[in-house]
Amino acid sequence: MAGHGYDERRLNLPFVGICTFGKYPYVANWDAIDAEAAVMGAPFDFGAQFRSGARMGPRAIREASTLFSFGHAGAYDFEDDVTYLDPARVRIVDIGDADIVHTDTIRSHANIEFGVRRMLAAGALPVVMGGDHSINIPCIAAFDDQPPIHVVQIDAHLDFVDERHGVRFGHGNPMRRAAERPHVTGLSQIGIRNVSSTAREGYADARAMGSDIQSVRQVRRMGTDAMLARIPEGARYYLTIDIDAFDPSIAPGTGTPSHGGFLYYEVLELIDGLARRGDVVGIDLVEVAPDYDHTGSTAILAAQILLNTLGRVLHYKSVRARSR
Repeated sequence: MAGHGYDERRLNLPFVGICTFGKYPYVANWDAIDAEAAVMGAPFDFGAQFRSGARMGPRAIREASTLFSFGHAGAYDFEDDVTYLDPARVRIVDIGDADIVHTDTIRSHANIEFGVRRMLAAGALPVVMGGDHSINIPCIAAFDDQPPIHVVQIDAHLDFVDERHGVRFGHGNPMRRAAERPHVTGLSQIGIRNVSSTAREGYADARAMGSDIQSVRQVRRMGTDAMLARIPEGARYYLTIDIDAFDPSIAPGTGTPSHGGFLYYEVLELIDGLARRGDVVGIDLVEVAPDYDHTGSTAILAAQILLNTLGRVLHYKSVRARSR
């Protein structure tokens, strides 16, 4: 596995060794991140309102990701005729987890924000595995000294509650907190559906603050290309994926499942188009709760979509750089 610091005499098969994300190198010193992308866990779920357990999500996703340990030769996609995640051209590292203090939301969020800032300072694409969706709040905050971003949310729920029972930093609040940030130029909220805890006023507030809200059925009716055309072209995108955007028939392991969700290729094609359309500068994937994932299918789905997202984001970034 040239370029990754591994002993090439070892096979390093998926079922052997330490479960870093994708079996990429572990970097403990956050002042020594040297990579195109860095992955960090945010095992925090105190923002969940119903079923907890997403704190164990990063461990489950890391373990599942070893099934797709592409490091030997990258991942050749015969449909695209592209080798994604080629280790000769792309370096990815796992920097471990943000330091979470159970029940202390403010301190835990601050530690997540610090980790994202260190990745950005190193010039690495930050990829954060939650945890519940409240971990998006510190992730977005960390971009306040960067050029503006457009948030693309793939999710079953609007997550635009301002305050409920005094809570402003739970998993129902992140998109509202993002919309309040001056460095966030707008939001594309995709997959929102069905019975939700968000009142009519929440949707009105979201649209008034710059959101374009589309359900799964609306996306299917208009098609992927039409959905992508609604997203500002050439922007800097922050992509946040809630695993409950997928139908619970393929992603049961989450705290707030909602029927009528996306299937795998629907989401991958959206992400592929987004990566072609502009620079994806940050990614989080949240709400994997392995206690409800008895076959491991949700964690495998999360690992697969993250690795394929990384492959496409880094590939199209390289293509744009070569064309300049």
